[in-house]
Amino acid sequence: MHIPINHPARPFYRVLSGLVGLYILAFGVWGTASTWGEPLFARDSTWALGLRTNLAFALVSVIFGVVLIVGASRRGNLGHYMNLTAGAVFLITGLLMMSFLQTPANFLNFSMSTVVVSLLFGLILLGTGLYDKVGPPEHAEAERNRRYHPVAESHRH
Repeated sequence: MHIPINHPARPFYRVLSGLVGLYILAFGVWGTASTWGEPLFARDSTWALGLRTNLAFALVSVIFGVVLIVGASRRGNLGHYMNLTAGAVFLITGLLMMSFLQTPANFLNFSMSTVVVSLLFGLILLGTGLYDKVGPPEHAEAERNRRYHPVAESHRH
């Protein structure tokens, strides 16, 4: 597998995943304030920061936002694994909730705009996770050599 180690743009990717986490946290806090006192899985037209929500989705968003911000603030591979996992969760959730949009199974009160944002955030987090891996300089050098000199590497073995 060719996942870059110590990519030069790693700080940019950490900031990008932190901004996604910050938006999700702000959305969750706003959504929680807007839906407080309503049923957990209400299916009304409550919107927060451009996305439809209910109390359950808002509370989950607060947790995910905090997790992503913590992952973005760490220097080790914790953020790498958190972003890969969160990216997959956002993509799967977006696709699953898109299939439930017009049904009673839409328990997170998604709209199509929420699906699009979930898929977009999933792709961003998956991309940041792929370029956010940290390793010792020798591993990074070995990975660069495999990338730029693949034929020479295969003849050595």
